[in-house]
Amino acid sequence: MHREHIAWVDLLRIIACFLVIVSHSCDPFVGQFDNNRHEFLTGAFTGSFVRPCVPLFVMISGVLLLPVQMDMATFYTRRAKRLIIPFIFWSMVLPILYFLYVNSGVKIISPNIIAADHTLEKTLQKLYTFLFNFNYDTTALWYVYMLIGLYLFMPIISAWLKQASRRDIQWFLGIWIVSMCLPYLRMLAPLLGYTGNYGNTGLLGVCDWNPYGTFYYFSGFLGYLVLAYYLVHYPLNWSWSRTLSVTILLFTIGYAVTSGGFILTQNYFPGSYANLEIIWYFSGINVFLMTFSVFVIVQKIRINPSPLLAKVAALTFGVFLSHFFFVQVGYDLIYPISVLPALAEILLIAVFSFSIPLFIIWLMSLTKLTRKVVM
Repeated sequence: MHREHIAWVDLLRIIACFLVIVSHSCDPFVGQFDNNRHEFLTGAFTGSFVRPCVPLFVMISGVLLLPVQMDMATFYTRRAKRLIIPFIFWSMVLPILYFLYVNSGVKIISPNIIAADHTLEKTLQKLYTFLFNFNYDTTALWYVYMLIGLYLFMPIISAWLKQASRRDIQWFLGIWIVSMCLPYLRMLAPLLGYTGNYGNTGLLGVCDWNPYGTFYYFSGFLGYLVLAYYLVHYPLNWSWSRTLSVTILLFTIGYAVTSGGFILTQNYFPGSYANLEIIWYFSGINVFLMTFSVFVIVQKIRINPSPLLAKVAALTFGVFLSHFFFVQVGYDLIYPISVLPALAEILLIAVFSFSIPLFIIWLMSLTKLTRKVVM
């Protein structure tokens, strides 16, 4: 448990949380597309810049939890106590907040909020259908479903990490990096004449009766867990000049591919949201370059432990779970009255959507009963 208060990890957690909120603050601007090209471009460039947000959270879990030093039952029990109760609480509270907000008579301009999706009947359905998957009101909680899967696998991967050599881990990470290129290969394959099999355009064995391709078991967020473990146990030990020269270059390349690819995809595939999401995949090679750079820089920062820093970092879990609602409210409050440039509006919405939940979560952390659902 003492590892949870490593100063640079606390700082990284706060950074990751704020970047997540910035990314969601960009959504209404990105959603303008050709209706307001300037706002779309501002949202696209800003949203692309903060894509490392979720992978950084995953890497923090890798730093704090790998290798698992306890039996599976104990690990699962401890993780469940800290995750399941907050998850259930916010999966039920957020739809209620949206229902009250939409039906309060407040003028709502957020383009993603549709009144028909927040009737009493649909709200009541959301209070139990979250068992199947997240809904719009709980969009940010998609991360929790994924995190539960990582938790389930952590004791298993830990057994390998404990006996794996440095070279073994490098082999794993190398194959994982290759897997991050496959979404782009799938986009390009039709240009080379590939039409798929039986209407399915999956690659390397993927078809209607098999969703598991060659690199399936090396793909996704698991690689970020292993990468974090590797960088902590085998730190780069570079000088600051070398660290900055390498990471700035990698981040710039990753950002150029992410932002440029997103805009080009929107130009050539208008209305193809699936292709747009490929460019913004958290497990894409371009976002990996950005995430690696941010992690290495923050890891190298030498800061003294701070009670305030540790406290804010501990509160970010609750902020993450609840912020999506406040982004909608912040947009409705700030956008109609602001005369600021679109970038300033995005940042202002993000600051609002970070600070208000932070204050509320802090208040909830003061009592034993509500503390369980925010920390």
